[in-house]
This record gives sequence, C-alpha cells and structure tokens, in this order.
Amino acid sequence: MLTVSNLSVQFGKRILFDEVNATFTQGNCYGIIGANGAGKSTFLKIIAGDFDPTAGQVILEPGKRMSVLNQNHNMFDEHTVLETVVMGNKSLYEVKTEMDALYLDYTDENADRIGELQVMFEEMNGWNAESDAATLLSNLGIAAEHHYTLMGEMDGKLKVRVLLAQALFGNPDVLIMDEPTNDLDFETIRWLENFLANYDNTVLVVSHDRHFLDSVCTHISDIDFGKINHYSGNYTFWYESSQLAARQRAQQNKKAEEKKAELEEFIRRFSANVAKSKQATSRKKMIDKLKLDDIKPSSRRYPAIIFDQEREAGDQILNIEGLSASIDGEVLFKDVDLNVAKGDKIVVISKDSRATTAFYEILNDRLTPDTGKFDWGITTIHSYLPSDNHEFFDTDDTLVDWLRQWAKTEEERDEVYVRGFLGKMIFSGEEALKTGRVLSGGEKVRCMLSRMMMLRANVLMLDEPTNHLDLESITAFNNSLKNFKGTILFTTHDHEFAQTVGNRIFEITPKGVIDRYMTFDDYLDDPKVKELREKMYS
Repeated sequence: MLTVSNLSVQFGKRILFDEVNATFTQGNCYGIIGANGAGKSTFLKIIAGDFDPTAGQVILEPGKRMSVLNQNHNMFDEHTVLETVVMGNKSLYEVKTEMDALYLDYTDENADRIGELQVMFEEMNGWNAESDAATLLSNLGIAAEHHYTLMGEMDGKLKVRVLLAQALFGNPDVLIMDEPTNDLDFETIRWLENFLANYDNTVLVVSHDRHFLDSVCTHISDIDFGKINHYSGNYTFWYESSQLAARQRAQQNKKAEEKKAELEEFIRRFSANVAKSKQATSRKKMIDKLKLDDIKPSSRRYPAIIFDQEREAGDQILNIEGLSASIDGEVLFKDVDLNVAKGDKIVVISKDSRATTAFYEILNDRLTPDTGKFDWGITTIHSYLPSDNHEFFDTDDTLVDWLRQWAKTEEERDEVYVRGFLGKMIFSGEEALKTGRVLSGGEKVRCMLSRMMMLRANVLMLDEPTNHLDLESITAFNNSLKNFKGTILFTTHDHEFAQTVGNRIFEITPKGVIDRYMTFDDYLDDPKVKELREKMYS
C-alpha cells in the first residue's frame, strides 16, 4: 500500500533518518512514536509530500488516495464549512467544481463534457458527498446551523473539527494525522476512536494520547537511532514489553529458558486483556500472533518523577462552600460545594476550560471568586501546576539557581544535589545551565514538576499537566500519581490519566456541580450522569 525506501534526512551534520525502509499495509493503524526531536512530524510531512528527504522515496500504490489532517487552520477561511469537508477528496471536488461551472454556463457545446463529468461524479459517489460530509460534521460536534458558515467565521477549536472531518471524508486509502485529538472533548475523541478502530484502510498517526493509541493502533512504529521499527500491538503493549525486555537484559544471570517463559506468559496475559477489552473490535489484531523476537528493549529515557510528602495530612483537607466565578458577566461556574477527603484523587472537569482554570486560580489565591469561600486544612501543604507557567520562567537564572529557590534544607541547596535532581528529570550536563527564557514547553513542565517535588506537598493541584510533555514523561508522571499517597485535584484531556489516577469525578458547570465517586470511564458511560450533564449545559 505505502512504502518508504532508503529514506534519509540530514540537517547539516545531524542525521534524522538513515536509510529507513518501511511498509505500511492496508487494514492497519500505525502509531508513530519517538522522543521529542526524533522526527515524528517530519516523517509525516515527508509521507504527505510536504517535505523533501535528503535521499530515498515514498511510494504510494497507484490509484490509491492519501488524505492528510491539515495543520493550517486558516487555509479555507473563504469557503463554507461543508465545502471545506468535501474538498478533502480533491478529485471529487475538482469534478464537482467544473460541473457546477458548466451548469451555470450551459451550452450545447459543453453538454458532452457535462455528461462525462456526471459519470465520473456518479462513480465517486458524488451525489451523496454533501450528506456524507454533513454526517461527519455532526458526529464531530459541528451543528447543522454551522454547515454553511464561512470557515473564517468559525471558532478556532471548531475549525480543528472541520479539518478532521475533511481528512476523514471519502474513505481515503491512506490517512495521515498529526495529533488529531488536540482540542477535542472526551466524547468526540471516543467517537474518533471507534471510527478508526473499525477503519478498513491504512492509518498513520502521531499522538501523545496513550488511550487513543491503545484504542486504534494495531502497530507501533518506533523512531529510534534514525530508524523506524514496526511492533505489533498498541502503545501499552509496546511500553510494557520494552520495559520487560530492558529488565531481562539487565538480568545477566537469568537463564535463556526462564526469560523466554516470562516473555511468553506476558504475551498470553496481554492477549487475554485485549480480547476482553471494551475497545476490542474486528479491527484489532490478536497480540498472541507476536514472535518473541519482536520484543526489544527501548532506548527511551524516562524522568524520575516521585512525589514525596513532607508530612501526612490530617482528615481535614479542603472545604468549599457556594463558590462562583464569571468572566465579563458570563458565568463559568456557580454554587460549587465540595468537601475533599483525605486520599481523594479528583478529576475536575468542565466543558469550558476557563472554568477549571479559574477554579484552581481561586484555590491558590490568584483570583477572587464572585461568591463563596474555601478553607484548607491546617495540616495541608499544597502545590500547584498551572496550565500557563510563563511567569515562572521570566528569568535569566540557570536551572540550578532557579530550582534551588524551593529547596528546604542546606543539603538541597547544594549545587551537586540540585544537578543530580535535574539529571533525574533529564536535564544533564550543560542542560542544567540553561536559562528559563530558552526552555521548550516540555522542558518548562519538567521544571515545574521538579519544583513540586521539592515542595513535598501532600495535596497536588494540576491544571492540564500533560500539555507539552512527550510520551515518556507522561507515562512516568502517570505512574507517579498512581503511587502518590496524598490528595490530588487535577484536570486533564489525557483519558488514561483520568481513568487510572482519578477515584472521584467533579464536574463544574454554569448551573452547579456533578460529584461522583467512580472511575472516569464509568462516569462517561453512566446514563443518569449523561442526562444530568445535558441539563447542566442546556
């Protein structure tokens, strides 16, 4: 279907890809993973024809159509929403455009050409194009009243959904998507997961959403050391198997037979879990078809994220009464009552991200509420990871000097100690001497997590904590929060985070709150909760 042959990319002395050979076949979904800077997005641009490699070629089977999720959100501003979606099938749209133009200027001379175009349009299922496009838009949360709105008049987050519909339109033979879940809510992501899990053609996707990769991928394509290797299974299987292989490699004294038996048992266990999973569909490949040679250790570096508590909190954590907030007269939330119990790990959600951010800003005395009050327990020590952290990095201090601001002992202020701490967070050597102004988004979040670890709080507040992080940092962070013995209030668009960390769901709305002790998946699936949510946002 799609073949990459002897592909090389070099920037100066830096080799990004070195004679890569790979084949992507029909019926499979390939999750492209790799450390930050490994070349994931560059690889997709090469496949899409938007970037020329230094050497090698990409070969698409003749007669097959490729569709790419467009990253230019303003490209179609002069077109209506519905037209933008139909433009996803370029050949169909060209036939339709020519045919419409000839209809407007109909003559006997162009009648034959119109007939030819009508036949072509019929073969392309063109007469159903607009209804198919409208269905896609509705499934992605674009109401019918917007279908004839100009793209230039659409909200930025809704534009993302229209462009996603454009990429999916017309059942392309090869579908290329870079971060398709960005700016989508959980319900829309779930629809996209189901769509792709049952998609019959070839999909290549880059995503930092592990739940999404687990739900749709039949293979993981790992970019490492300038090469790309395919592994059967989803992201979780790749991660766990690579960790197992790394442990086995470190166990020099373990017999080969014992290692083989351990790997075989791992494959059997994971196969059973996949077969029983809610996501299991006809699209899924059974993991037990794997060969043991497919399992290899990864060279990835995972930060050492460990949250210790300076002291254990008492039973009184946080009590909130009648809290309300608004922006320019628009109610974000009101009548918020919440009593946080010791050990709660609360997923704070809202359909309006401004509401959850205002909630945390109020609890951290950075914003004044319209009404209500809150009281922290006297034994609590709380730390906060805001979604916008730029104010912390408006400095020329090195990371060593920046981090030691939050040291609590003389030992922790020592440069050797701080450098060691930063090294565990993958700031080694000269990287520890970077200044805050030059850090990437992911580096800033890792610094903020380092700061939180230094504070040794027993209550953590996290507003979109996975933003800008790579999969390795997200995975390490997720594991750390699952093991944390204190209390957490957090908001995230990472489904896996919400499902595996949270034990209580707290939704804030303009009409009140929904508060349930249950897992995140159960919350999304509960019919009574669905009915209540519709009333709260209507």
